[in-house]
Amino acid sequence: MATPTSEPRPDPPRPGPGGAGILIVEDEPELVRALRINLRARQYDVLTAATGREALTVAANHPPDAIILDLGLPDIDGTEVIVELRRWYHAPIIVLSGRTSPGDKIGALDVGADDYVTKPFAMAELLARLRAELRRDDGEADAAGQGRVRQATIGRWLVDLAAHQVRRAATDDARDTLRLTPTEWRILEILLRRPGQLVGSAQLLTAVWGPGFSQRTNYLRFHMARLRRKLEENPARPRHLLTEPGMGYRYQP
Repeated sequence: MATPTSEPRPDPPRPGPGGAGILIVEDEPELVRALRINLRARQYDVLTAATGREALTVAANHPPDAIILDLGLPDIDGTEVIVELRRWYHAPIIVLSGRTSPGDKIGALDVGADDYVTKPFAMAELLARLRAELRRDDGEADAAGQGRVRQATIGRWLVDLAAHQVRRAATDDARDTLRLTPTEWRILEILLRRPGQLVGSAQLLTAVWGPGFSQRTNYLRFHMARLRRKLEENPARPRHLLTEPGMGYRYQP
């Protein structure tokens, strides 16, 4: 059974860095429960997904700070999930798998995993590896001058990704807010977390609607037009939510 090995002297709970969000992609309920308990005890926010497609949807809706991913999922292989995630997601992915062959490890690392832990495993080791990857990710983001985007201003609106709220930038009145649909939020979060970077149309479509929608560019045109009408001061000449013809979209701070 793929469960953590017993530990006579478990490490004491340590706070998660800044309330980091961790997505667990695993279909074994007992293991998910053990991981959730240990991560929450260390003040991490925890999301879960039991299938690969669910993981892609959850990651697009609420991009986590790191992902712990099993390869043997009931719908699609975990390596396929990594490939799809790496089209737009750049935070750490740690594989947690019962597959122990060098070929499986090399394959997962080659398609974008940051680390590979085999089952059964020591919980303390997994948590240490998670902390190391989060520290490395923070360092790389700081070196790039980007950090973790929590808020962004578009026209007169302040988009607060942590609070999942859009309000007028010139006021603190919680009633002066703007409503976005769930789909609009998913698109906006992906763009805002990559300021100044081009996000391909296929990447956005796959992240928001799933792998079978990478050619439905009319979906993006419709929702981007709605976002501009809501957020931009002049939707016909947007300053922040830009289209790169034939390629994709970009959030320009």
